[in-house]
Amino acid sequence: MELKRVVVTGLGALTPIGNNVPDFWEGLTNGVSGAAPIKGFDTEKFKTKFACEVKNFNPEDFLEKKEARKLDPFVQYALVATDEAVKDGGFDFEKLDTNRIGVIWGAGIGGLKTFLDEISNFAKGDGTPRYNPFFIPKMIVDIAPGHISIKYGLRGPNFATVSACASSTNAMIDAFNYIRLGMADVIISGGSEAIINEAGMGGFNAMHALSTRNEDPSTASRPFDKDRDGFVAGEGAGTIILEELEHAKARGAKIYAELVGGGMSADANHITAPHPEGLGARMVMSNALKDAGLTTADIDYINVHGTSTPLGDISETKAIGTLFGDDAYRLNISSTKSMTGHLLGAAGAVEAIAAILAVKNDIVPPTINHFTDDPAFDPKLNFTFNKAQKRTVRAALSNTFGFGGHNASVIFKKYED
Repeated sequence: MELKRVVVTGLGALTPIGNNVPDFWEGLTNGVSGAAPIKGFDTEKFKTKFACEVKNFNPEDFLEKKEARKLDPFVQYALVATDEAVKDGGFDFEKLDTNRIGVIWGAGIGGLKTFLDEISNFAKGDGTPRYNPFFIPKMIVDIAPGHISIKYGLRGPNFATVSACASSTNAMIDAFNYIRLGMADVIISGGSEAIINEAGMGGFNAMHALSTRNEDPSTASRPFDKDRDGFVAGEGAGTIILEELEHAKARGAKIYAELVGGGMSADANHITAPHPEGLGARMVMSNALKDAGLTTADIDYINVHGTSTPLGDISETKAIGTLFGDDAYRLNISSTKSMTGHLLGAAGAVEAIAAILAVKNDIVPPTINHFTDDPAFDPKLNFTFNKAQKRTVRAALSNTFGFGGHNASVIFKKYED
């Protein structure tokens, strides 16, 4: 069967450097750091006292107070980003077949704040189980797409994907496949995460995964820098509305880019450490290129996973060098996590928006906070250090890798009729 073409027709973002897509993009292109001392809880006894929190966000600006209280922050973020994307895409669902419009969402952890609050309250009590009746419905990962579908009356495919930090990229790949196989016309996809709390920060600190550069939070996320010491936790949401091309054209939709391929693989190596030679990373990019029918020569920009961890950055760069060969030297490579921090399950969606806008605007956002070259990296690679670069971006590849060895990549290219 002939596969249908899939395009991007709506975007929404709620991030540490911008609470909507225009502000997010301005923050990216200007090299703004979203890292700052944590305001959400007392960090006195914590190893890491900073993160990339969403700023100036009041859920009651978007949701009824009664409704907001029933939602974990990761669901609040999902609904707000999706509202922007739906408006951006000009969707009037009353005029569309909502039986063929779905929601496929990603989150790595889900309602951690809800879980923390409920268990803490139980521990403080006398052993009587006095739980909020919304405890379970607030916490489970799949409740985010559930709420989105309920809000808009969408009855197409509806579920959540969980693959740690690759979750929302896996969600996009699933959405892509459902549409190109003719099983849906439109799918709202993306991801959200909200783990900047005592449990999230304490847990990642216990793994020695987070940067502890408390004296200088704004420069703590340093992908590819010699002095990188771990990732910076982030929170927020990204929504990408994918639509079958002819359906989009029929309703006169604006088109940002075309999603042309997705790849998946597993490291099969370690629960947290990447394969030292980047085997899984190389395979997932190769799989995405094959799916898209493209070669390494067709890619102009890679939004890398680039978490600022000692091992991860090296592994991914080895994979790029091995797969792309000489084509690696004409690429722009950048890690937008240097600005947003690591949004975990939402990272894939937020970084895909960065890749889509790079394709649309022919601007590559930078990798900020580079101070000292690391001899482990090929100096001929262009990591787009510290300043955005203008160039033609015909196609962009976005990588996300998760604990457990989960790898997912997507490729967006300029739309041509």
